Amino acid sequence: MFVLILGLLLFLGAHSVRIFADDWRKVRIAQMGEKPWKGAYSVVSIIGFALIIWGYGLARREPVMIWSPPAWASHLAGILTLVAFILLPAAYVPGNHFKALVKHPMTISVALWAFAHLLANGTLNAVILFGAFLVWALADVAAARRRDRVEGIVYPGGTLSRDVIVVVVGVVAWVVFAFFLHEWLIGVKPMA
Repeated sequence: MFVLILGLLLFLGAHSVRIFADDWRKVRIAQMGEKPWKGAYSVVSIIGFALIIWGYGLARREPVMIWSPPAWASHLAGILTLVAFILLPAAYVPGNHFKALVKHPMTISVALWAFAHLLANGTLNAVILFGAFLVWALADVAAARRRDRVEGIVYPGGTLSRDVIVVVVGVVAWVVFAFFLHEWLIGVKPMA
C-alpha cells in the first residue's frame, strides 16, 4: 500500500499545486521558465503515475475487503463512466455545450470516474485510489470555479456539431475501453 500512497502523493500533489499554492507556482514559473517548470511537473507526474499503477497492482494481490458492492453498482458505474468519457473530450473540443455548462469537463470527468469506481469496488486499495482522485477532483473544481469568478471568465456557448463530435468520440472511446481494453490492461471485465 505504501507504493500506491507514495504515487498518489506525487501525482496528485503535482496536480494540486495550482489549487493550494498558485502564487508559489507562478513565482517558480517566473524563476525557472515555463518549459523547465512543465518538464519538472511532467517528470514528477509520470513517476507518480507509474507508482500508482505499480502500487495498485501490488495491493490487488492481497485485497482487504471493506464492503461487498451490490450487483447494481457495476451497472451504475458503467453509466457514470460513459458520461465521464463524454465529458473528457469536451475539455479539448472548442465550442461545445458541455464545456459551457459544466465549465471544467475534464475534472468533472475524473470525479465521475472515481465515484463510479468507488461504487463498484469494495477493497481498501480501491477506496484509497479512487477516493483520493475523487477528493482531488472536487477540490480542483472548486478552486477552478473560484479562479473563474475572480478572473471573470465566461465560457461561450457551443454548437450542435461540436456536441456531436464530443459525444461520438466519448462513446467510441468508452466502448473500446469498457469492452476491450479494461480487461486487457486492468484485468477486470467491467461489463460482465
